[in-house]
Amino acid sequence: MKPAKYMNPYLAGFFLGLLLLVTIYITGRGLGASGAVKSIIVASVETVAPAHTQAQQFYSEYLNDHDNSPLKNWLVFEMIGVLIGAFISGLISNRLSFKVEHSPKITSRVRIASAIFGGLLFGFGAQLGRGCTSGAALSGMAVLSTGGLITMAAIFGGAYAFAYFFRKLWI
Repeated sequence: MKPAKYMNPYLAGFFLGLLLLVTIYITGRGLGASGAVKSIIVASVETVAPAHTQAQQFYSEYLNDHDNSPLKNWLVFEMIGVLIGAFISGLISNRLSFKVEHSPKITSRVRIASAIFGGLLFGFGAQLGRGCTSGAALSGMAVLSTGGLITMAAIFGGAYAFAYFFRKLWI
């Protein structure tokens, strides 16, 4: 089987930086994913319990314009585009498969449980940090923010520190 060919990482990084600059120019904000998830959650809670959302301060910034749904936030469309783009990329490069890849030392069930648990931790951390890594680190560094630099250092430092303990999940 022919090995999968990926885009040159330097070229991909250049395109990501270019996209980030264009996004900042057009919207006045950088990229980020956690805002889309938050908008979807707020819209879901508003559908199920509208009185609860009206009574809570947390939801007010998402519900202040009663004519527009939180789902009309541009970050929701960004994430839809990311999912569609990833699907098309996998399809074009013949890397699209629906299987769980994991180390021979663990089962598919452990891999899926680990991914879900990691995703929940990431979401919780994004809520505590008032944004995800792409918003805090990439967008922050694009505007030469000290906070962005510190965030990026913490992300990579944390990843190196925790990789030792979780390496058996993928090696």
